[in-house]
Amino acid sequence: MSILLLGLNHRSAAVEIRERLAFDAPQVTAALRQLKEADREAEFVLLSTCNRVELYYAGERQSQEITGRLVAFLASFHGIAPEQFKSSLYFHENEDAVRHLLLVAAGLDSMVVGEAQILGQVKESYRLAGAARSTGKTLNRLFHCAFFTAKSVHTNTAVSNGRVSVAGVAVELARQIFADIVRAKVVVIGAGDTGELVVQHLLKTGCTDVTVVNRSYERGAELAARLGVGAARWEELSEQIGQANIVISSVAAQDYLYTRESFERTVKRRKAAALLIIDVGVPRNLDPSINKIADVYLYGMDELKEVAEQNLQARQEDIAGGLEIVYAQAAQFMDWFRAKDIGPLIGRMKDEFRQISRKELERFLVGPRQDAACRILLEDMVNRVVNKLLHCVIKNVDAVAKEAGPAEAAKLVDTIVRQAHEISCEAPKTENR
Repeated sequence: MSILLLGLNHRSAAVEIRERLAFDAPQVTAALRQLKEADREAEFVLLSTCNRVELYYAGERQSQEITGRLVAFLASFHGIAPEQFKSSLYFHENEDAVRHLLLVAAGLDSMVVGEAQILGQVKESYRLAGAARSTGKTLNRLFHCAFFTAKSVHTNTAVSNGRVSVAGVAVELARQIFADIVRAKVVVIGAGDTGELVVQHLLKTGCTDVTVVNRSYERGAELAARLGVGAARWEELSEQIGQANIVISSVAAQDYLYTRESFERTVKRRKAAALLIIDVGVPRNLDPSINKIADVYLYGMDELKEVAEQNLQARQEDIAGGLEIVYAQAAQFMDWFRAKDIGPLIGRMKDEFRQISRKELERFLVGPRQDAACRILLEDMVNRVVNKLLHCVIKNVDAVAKEAGPAEAAKLVDTIVRQAHEISCEAPKTENR
């Protein structure tokens, strides 16, 4: 069995590619069911966030074969030619794939290193896989290892301190660009997890005029009441933008909330001068060409990288501590992953040894030596000898596993099984009498 990861993220692919390959929750479920239907023995988990799309696979197929299948699946599901995104993909196998997931869950592979929000997204992807019945023993163990590792990194290092979320970086960018942010009117579009974090960071920065606009007014109003900010209905969005200095958008939408043409009609009614917009949605919430409108300054996920990199430099020591935890946990998981194959191999070894003993016993008992009582005694004696020999072999296998690791122990058992099988298949030698 092997573990394989195929994916793309903020480093390997521009937002134009990421948004075309993004999955919302219903699409994740549909995709997992299709994958499982095509390969019932395999295990799959699909992680899709604003900055990454990753498919995790565990199964018996060769890596080249399954990689080709997964690329073709992504292309077919989203109606995109593979040539348009294949160069943006990365592939990891076995320990590299394990280490990558642990880094992702711990927030160490994020655009904003140390963010805690990604752990919730990884947990949600695993929950969806469980609901779709697309996981199994291997990925179940791997994802629980990832959750434990993330908790350990956040508990034992300070990597998640400071502005370590997309929301925090968005507000930091707004603060850097808009000098008088404390007096600015800010409109936050979306009342999900990211929207809530945006409001919290705005309040910490000192903003006092914040309005939440959400499709579900009830959810937006509940968030606003809880955090002590304003709320407006979805139909009032254009009016709110017309009064705003800063707009931060983070809704889940497959289509633009505004095209350039519709936004031009909106800003004609503006009373304020310059308008700063930060779009942290993937797919993007706003048409990028809006940035060409006079006095409108639109920033997206890719523009947040510079601020994120500034934060990264300040936390190198904590990142190193997090990496140490990740590498140790990945090694422990791989010990389990390699060792889980030793049990079946030992079972095969026992079968081969017993088959050899049965064949030799049958050869001995040919002809006049077929006395039933003698046969029972001989069978009992041979079984005792075989069991004692197996006990010695298994003790040595355990010693190899402790000294050199489960992988070397598995190789040893596999070699013994193959040699025993060859002996079992040998034709009997003719005795010279």
